[in-house]
Amino acid sequence: MPDYHIHTLPNGIRVVHKQVLHTKIAHSGFIMDIGSRDELTDQTGIAHFWEHMAFKGTEKRKSFHILNRLESVGGELNAYTTKEKICFYSSVLDKHFDKSFELLTDITFRSVFPEREIEKERGVILEEMAMYLDAPEDAIVDEFDAVVYEGHSLGSNILGTKESVSGFEKQDFLRFIDRNLSTDALIFCSVSNLPFDKVLRLAEKYLGDIPEIKKPRKRVPFTAYTPKSITLEKPISQAHCVIGSPAYALSDDRRIPFFMLVNLLGGPGMNSRLNLAVREKHGLVYTIDANYATYIDTGLLTIYFGTEKKQLKRTTSLVLKELQKLREKPLGSLQLHTAKEQLMGQLAMAEESNMGLMMMIGKSLLDQGKVDSLNEIFAQIKNITATDLLDIANDALREDQLSFLNYVPG
Repeated sequence: MPDYHIHTLPNGIRVVHKQVLHTKIAHSGFIMDIGSRDELTDQTGIAHFWEHMAFKGTEKRKSFHILNRLESVGGELNAYTTKEKICFYSSVLDKHFDKSFELLTDITFRSVFPEREIEKERGVILEEMAMYLDAPEDAIVDEFDAVVYEGHSLGSNILGTKESVSGFEKQDFLRFIDRNLSTDALIFCSVSNLPFDKVLRLAEKYLGDIPEIKKPRKRVPFTAYTPKSITLEKPISQAHCVIGSPAYALSDDRRIPFFMLVNLLGGPGMNSRLNLAVREKHGLVYTIDANYATYIDTGLLTIYFGTEKKQLKRTTSLVLKELQKLREKPLGSLQLHTAKEQLMGQLAMAEESNMGLMMMIGKSLLDQGKVDSLNEIFAQIKNITATDLLDIANDALREDQLSFLNYVPG
């Protein structure tokens, strides 16, 4: 049995399915190659607002009927927005897959954006903003995007601003969708025990009458980066810090080796170098981690920690010391083997989540035009050498290219 079945409908919508025989749950969703970076300067936050409004009324359903449709049979309906993607997705018992497919199609293509619901949801999103601002560990990561990607849409907060969200009307949503939605940049993805021919029959039933839409859109690449160091006083009791810089784009051959390097540095394992050096050895933090986000034309490395204000300088110095070690000392054969095994194990466990797997295959097909199997990814990881990692560390972890954003009590 092939890992994935992929079929392109006449209107350009691609359907990708993975059959998993041991589950009774059907996960599925529409992933669109549209995100907050595609907003014009007067549209900041509209992609995320659209995500909310999709649940607020279609040509044949009111908000209550949308929310009750799957919940009443024990299912879940949800959505998310990122810099480059919007996704509407669901999880239901396999016998209700037909029902979920029809509902997802309805909210994706036939939302009507009732003015009364826009006004109500505006308040919900403003409360969501307030919630994030009250959580400095979240707010600082979002603000760091603006530091690195200053002047570019990648630096805009996905939630938008109070001013922008307060001004959106129905026509703004329709214009944004009309400008960005293309059927050839849209995936329906599913993971369930259902055979592919059944999924395809339903795809033809529900998506066959969607007209082909082709909107040529060229994303403005990010090119102008200047390292910065910014410290802001906040009404908080702990200092928070993000350190980072632009990194490799999604299509760069160094992406997977760099991902392994970042995982070694500050991944989810308690044995990450940053956790051992800063928390376990010195007890300076509760949380410290490193992350690597990829986009079509760039990427972003971020290192986050929170500590006492008086320990901020010392903690930052310890982080920079760990980066220096990666630049100066190649991994030994045992260290390299362990790093590979750890990453492969983490990826395999992530694939145990069928929900996460469903989203991964859809995003991969959108971004790369293919879906790599776990074994193909493992083969790339096994080919990484200590020299590869050393070269990448010296290219991507240069101290003179790092930006710093600090929140301190004040």
